[in-house]
Formats: sequence, C-alpha cells, structure tokens
Amino acid sequence: MIDILMPRLSDTMTEGAIAAWHKQPGDAVSPGELLVEIETDKALMEQEAYEAGTLVEILVQVGENVPIGTPIARLDDGRATSAPAPEPAADRRAASPLVRRIARERGLDLADIPGSGPGGRIVRADLDTPPPGPVSPAGSPSPTGSPSPTGSPSPSKGTPSTAIPFDAIRRTIAARLTGSATTVPSFTATASANVEELFALRVRVNEAAVDDEPRISVNDLLVRAVALALRAHPGVNASYSAEGGGATVRHDGIHLGIAIASPAGLVVPVVRDADRLAVRAIATSTRELGRRAAERALAPDELADGTFTISNLGMYGVEHFTAIINPPQGAILAVGAARPELALVDGIPVERRRLRYTLTSDHRIIDGALAAEFLATLTGLLEHPFRIVA
Repeated sequence: MIDILMPRLSDTMTEGAIAAWHKQPGDAVSPGELLVEIETDKALMEQEAYEAGTLVEILVQVGENVPIGTPIARLDDGRATSAPAPEPAADRRAASPLVRRIARERGLDLADIPGSGPGGRIVRADLDTPPPGPVSPAGSPSPTGSPSPTGSPSPSKGTPSTAIPFDAIRRTIAARLTGSATTVPSFTATASANVEELFALRVRVNEAAVDDEPRISVNDLLVRAVALALRAHPGVNASYSAEGGGATVRHDGIHLGIAIASPAGLVVPVVRDADRLAVRAIATSTRELGRRAAERALAPDELADGTFTISNLGMYGVEHFTAIINPPQGAILAVGAARPELALVDGIPVERRRLRYTLTSDHRIIDGALAAEFLATLTGLLEHPFRIVA
C-alpha cells in the first residue's frame, strides 16, 4: 500500500487544496495518468500518478486544504503491508488530518459534528457550522457565542455579513505581503513622464503590424522601458540577503513579474530576460501569461525567479498608488493611468498626457539617490520612446 502525499509544487508552497479528483476508489491507476488537480498558493496544477495500482481510499476531499507531505489518498500496488494501527475509539469519525487538528485547536468533539462529505466524512466546512443548540422559549437558538449562520462573528443588528474563507492563493498573498509590509524598511518615490510620443509610437507600430503579429499595448512598451532602465541600474534589480550580516544580491537576469488580477486572486507571472526581448515578443509573452492566468493554468516555472515587479492599475482609471514589495525582490513599480494636463510649450498652454509611476524600494539595499536615478532613466525612455524599440 502506498500513501500518496500532498506534493510541493512551488518554492513557496506550504499547503494545497484538492480541486478535483480524476480517479475514484476502485479505479486502476497507471503512471503518467492524471490523478488529481491541486490548488496551490500560485495556481491550479495537475498532478500525475507515479505508481501503478488501484486507488483504494481518498483521504482528502475536494475543497479541503492540507500541508505538504500529508497523505491525500492510498494506492494498492499489490505489495502486502502491515495493517495500520487502529485509531482511538473516541476519534473514529472519517476526517482528514487537517480537520482533526483544527477540531483539537477549537476544542471540538468530532463525534458531535455531522459530516457533509461522502459517507458522512467530516470536511473543513463542517467545523465552521455550529451544531444546533438548545432553543429558547421564543423559538430562537440560545446564545452560545458561536458565529452567526452568515459566518461573521456577532454582526450588529440589521447589518448581515458573510465570511469568505481564504483559498490557498489568498492565504499566501496575505502572509507574504503582511511580512513585507511589517519587516521591510521601504520608501517610495514618484515621477511622471510626458507620454504623447509613446502613444504616437504605439499607433505607428501597430499600423505597421502584419495580420499575424500581436498588437502592442502601452504596458508592453512600459515593460521594455523598465527592463532597459534596470539594465542601466543593476542595483535596483536586486534582493536583500541576511546572510553574513547582510548583503545586496544583484541578479544577472532581468526577469519582470507582471501583476495580474486572476479569478483566484493576484498572480505575478514572469517575463524572463525582458531586456533582451523585442516589444512584440513581450506582447506575445504577456498575452499568453494573461490567458493562462485567467484559466488558472500557469506552470510553476512561469511564476518563479522574478527580480522586479510591475503593477499597472491604469486600465482601471487609477492615477497614482503605491505597491507593496513582492519578497524577496528589492523593488516594485506602481503605474497609474495617463491623464491630460496643461503644459507650457513656447509660452503657450497645450494639453499633454502624463503618466505617473511610483517606485517602492527596500531601503536596506536601495538608497534614495539610486531610486531617483532609475526613475530619471525610465522617464527619459518613456519621453523618447524610439530608444525602447531600437
């Protein structure tokens, strides 16, 4: 008998949730067959079987979340094994190790909880639904201090609310960004550029495109410009290391993370060696990554090794914002929408579109002067965009 364990599918993964089982107890399993879909902290991933045999038991049901290394199913490979030690008589209810741990932490007796899973199995959601309590003479449950049926603790009268449990991706976002915001001494610097020439160049490049070539966006030009600015200022394309009393780790490759809002939450796929890619190649890459993010089909290597992140909310009409650094990177650029503003040209007021962007930097490795120099280079590229496509 073989225990199938929750695998580690990314470098930051600590737990995973079962999204779908493609085999059921009694089914024959062959190596290479799709066995289960697992939702990690970054994406929805498929896991194949490594051994041949018959699936005997599913230990973790769809929707349940367990740490890596936890048995999620058992496979009979035809080899005899000693029988597992019986569980204590008071804890024989079918439930995953995670459910049992949460029940212990909350002081819940599994014998008192009705299971909603297959065969009466107790799933994690059952722990959040309090068992029926005694009814008061007025016909309403007596107060027990338990969460209300809507899932929110003690909501005020007339203001119903609903608690939506975090999935694996949202839990990771919360943990990583909380750590970044509370442990990284960061500062921000904002600059802006006249982007009339940038917009005009985009129009000309797209007019010259043949039918099978992707149309480029302002964001594609921005990605290329940021990559070139990082090449000029490698100290910004860096990470902090605490080893040896502290060190700046400069990265040889410029791998840009592009923050994308996906149905599962924020994901940051990576455009590798962005400084070596033409703008059309960047356009092709970002569109494919965006499509795969929407389908929750990004592979682990498409989310790894980013050295700098760009977060663009301009398409939502946001003019200016600051972003939290994506550890272990040393900086992140927040980009707003281009807005028309009046400017003096030869003493005459004219309308020009300006784009604002804010760099958040880890002050342990990036000083204010370096951040300012990076932003000045980026501004020069955006205002003289032929250097971006040259």
